[in-house]
Amino acid sequence: MSVEMLKVALIGNPNTGKTSVFNHLTGLNQQVGNYPGITVEKKIGYCKLTRHRKAKIIDLPGTYSLNASSLDESVVIELLMNKNGDDFPDVAIVVSDVENLKRNLLLFTQIKELEIPTILVINMSDRMKRKGISIDIPVLEKELNTKIALVSSRTKNGIDSIKTLLQDYKNISSEACLDTSLIDVTYFDRLKKAFPNQSLYKLWLVITQDVNFGKIDKKPMKDETSFSFATKSNSELKRLQQKETIARYKFINDTLKKGYVVDKSKATDLRSVLDKVLTHKVFGYVIFFGVLLLIFQAIFDWSSVPMDFIDSSFASLGDWVRHTLPGGVFTDLLVDGIIAGLGGIVIFIPQIAFLFLFISVLEESGYMSRVVFLMDRIMRRFGLSGKSVVPLISGTACAIPAIMATRNIESWKERLITILVTPFTTCSARLPVYAILIALVIPDQRILGVFNAQGLTLMFLYLLGFAAAIISAYILNKVLKIKSKSYFVVEMPNYKLPMFKNVFINVFEKTKAFLIDAGKIILAISIVLWFLASYGPGKEFSDAENIVKSEVVNQELSTLELDDKIASYKLEHSYIGIVGKTIEPVIKPLGYDWKIGIALVTSFAAREVFVGTLATIYSVGSAGEEEGTIKQKMAAEVYPNGEKIFTLASGISLLLFYAFAMQCMATLAIVKKETNSWKWPMIQLFGMTAIAYVVALISFQFLK
Repeated sequence: MSVEMLKVALIGNPNTGKTSVFNHLTGLNQQVGNYPGITVEKKIGYCKLTRHRKAKIIDLPGTYSLNASSLDESVVIELLMNKNGDDFPDVAIVVSDVENLKRNLLLFTQIKELEIPTILVINMSDRMKRKGISIDIPVLEKELNTKIALVSSRTKNGIDSIKTLLQDYKNISSEACLDTSLIDVTYFDRLKKAFPNQSLYKLWLVITQDVNFGKIDKKPMKDETSFSFATKSNSELKRLQQKETIARYKFINDTLKKGYVVDKSKATDLRSVLDKVLTHKVFGYVIFFGVLLLIFQAIFDWSSVPMDFIDSSFASLGDWVRHTLPGGVFTDLLVDGIIAGLGGIVIFIPQIAFLFLFISVLEESGYMSRVVFLMDRIMRRFGLSGKSVVPLISGTACAIPAIMATRNIESWKERLITILVTPFTTCSARLPVYAILIALVIPDQRILGVFNAQGLTLMFLYLLGFAAAIISAYILNKVLKIKSKSYFVVEMPNYKLPMFKNVFINVFEKTKAFLIDAGKIILAISIVLWFLASYGPGKEFSDAENIVKSEVVNQELSTLELDDKIASYKLEHSYIGIVGKTIEPVIKPLGYDWKIGIALVTSFAAREVFVGTLATIYSVGSAGEEEGTIKQKMAAEVYPNGEKIFTLASGISLLLFYAFAMQCMATLAIVKKETNSWKWPMIQLFGMTAIAYVVALISFQFLK
């Protein structure tokens, strides 16, 4: 006797336990391959239902909806749309997660509208009691017009009920839960008249999805001359898709109110208890502030030993090379250009590694998602989406990927504002500048016997950057006249202990990327700077030795002191010295000399170049001195009258300048790419530079 083969499509969002359900139903009776012509994995298994009936179960790639945005999702839509395909299902099983039922039901309602008999599997039922969840299955079955299996893939409870429902699949309704055509009755009425024998929802998917569904035969009305159908523009179709999603979630919300209850007060699991505290409207912010304080204290305290070691090692290396190799242009380039420049970036690897370490731990543990949820309450008041927190927080690593991360913000206005304000957040490129300046001008002492003053200063700068971003967003929200609507959805992952391997790889890769990317720029700029600082136009540079000797003829100077004066005179009249002297009148009110001015100009390529530039300039300009650390050279810099250059006033002024200034060519380039216009990056560049200049000016004049 022949065996009937029932074709079953197993569908669901990622992380709903769909694969576990597939494994329980099919056991070892599985085969894995690829869909024809593409690399997406295809899993098929077989399940015996009765003596005369088997089920061929196709485990489709995880998808959030039928609005395809990836190759995986396109595979799902094409299979469900192609009635003549070999794997077109007799019945569909949609696997959902009991904790995320609202989100999972979006996909379920879409599949129901394809007129395929659909079973809803609610997985992870073993968590219901701990989560304070109760479900009225008969009510949900009535509202959703389907059959429901409540299962636990962990304990295998309910798996047999799926098999029972599959046997009786012909009695499962294939009617839709709601009518999509109601989002635009006129448009869908015209669509139905143009294609009278086609499913309206399938037509809608064909029109809105960029996948290959094959041809649809047009069956026109008898009086074809009296009717013509023209589709809408892409922007109008997107608007209708949004209306469809809103309509579906309205239906889902109304349905769940009748048969799905979550009583947080009854929840007993650790996650619920932690969520109550970590997302609390008061304690949540206090804890987040405490975590930030711990991070920045650790960055300064833990990294001081390896940083001092690296700093002194590069100083010793430069000293050894200068005394070992024969004097000449090559030795000067190696010591003053390459070693000094690279030393200016390698020294900050410990701090950057610790920063990435803490960010990785927060992300891996699941806490970062709670921060996003918590901060959404604040973001809304300033014209931003809760999703804007992701770019703002990831901007602490680098503004470039952070700006690219704004692509998941649906509202153009909120996305644009997020792009414009993200560079205010303190990125890792600012960290070298902050670290060296804080170490120079902020005393290394304890406040209240616990807090390191330098760590508190660093934390203040991070908070200042975030505050600047928020305030700027508020102003832009009022100024930009762009209409928009947005909806915030965030997935709360389970808490877990961070995996050491994942954290290590993340820290290693990001630190390596920072070192290589910044290192290439700094090495190139250091060599160019060395050349510009070692050569100059005219007799004032070429005849510097005789000019200086004639000026100090009556002074009793040692050979070292004379060599140092000659080196300083040469630097001042070199090509780079001329550039610095030209811009000095503009930056002098901020407390900067012409050497710092050179560093400001070169650091436009990348902020971290600031330290490497000063390291190179001070190396070239101190031929008569022993090699010292970068910090020692900066601390020893004085004006001609003997006053120190790096004081509390000038140091704070520089810190504030870099806190606000847009000193990054790469960020401007990515803003241009994301906004498709030079208008917005230019507004960013001139706006942020103006703010930086004014704030630095006020702070220096006040503190001096």
